[in-house]
Amino acid sequence: MNETIPAALAAAVRKDPTTPLLTWYDDTTGDRTELSGATMDNWVAKTANLLVDGLGLGPGDSAAVLLPPHWQTAAILLGTWAAGLEVYTGPDPRPVDALFAWPDTLEAAGAWSAGDSYATGLLPLAMPLRPVPPGYVDYTVEVRGYGDHFASRRPARPGDAALNGTDHGTISGTAAARARELGIEPGARVLIDARAYPDPADWLLTPLFAGASIVLCAALDPAVTERRVAAENVTLTLA
Repeated sequence: MNETIPAALAAAVRKDPTTPLLTWYDDTTGDRTELSGATMDNWVAKTANLLVDGLGLGPGDSAAVLLPPHWQTAAILLGTWAAGLEVYTGPDPRPVDALFAWPDTLEAAGAWSAGDSYATGLLPLAMPLRPVPPGYVDYTVEVRGYGDHFASRRPARPGDAALNGTDHGTISGTAAARARELGIEPGARVLIDARAYPDPADWLLTPLFAGASIVLCAALDPAVTERRVAAENVTLTLA
């Protein structure tokens, strides 16, 4: 059993690094981004290297991730956990060592005390954010300079704090129970309406621990749902 989030990701990548792990749709912009296990792993490694090599962070440190469901959010979350950090997603501001925000959460982010702050526009093709808000560094630009592989000097342990005060082991057990509740089985291809399931425990961690792949949709258009289910070989729809 995978008792930590990095272990669950490693198992998913090891199973088949070439098949889609997360496919992102935004029906407002027409954006579609598909990440295989290997591609997601590269983004996760770059993010972890940014935090560890770039900022000198590691176990015992923390990050605020004030971002909506998105493929970049998945990479940032998984990267912070790979680096050994605890993640806070709000709403209670507190001192953290790193912060990730986007234009819609900049005002809320101002209440947080952070050592280093990164912004992303969550734009198609991971395009740079213009202009970059004062006091922020563009995540999508900065992260590209870091390595595609990451090896933790102290891998996460089940008792380590992971998300909003909950440890990896508890998240693992909760995810297994939630997967049974939602009907997510190993090997499933799950279409998720991000508006209905905004919690990363649902749209990211539960499918990951269950061994499922994700079709994550923002602003899901009901008119295209049936066609998307067929095109993406979806076996379960959560909307």
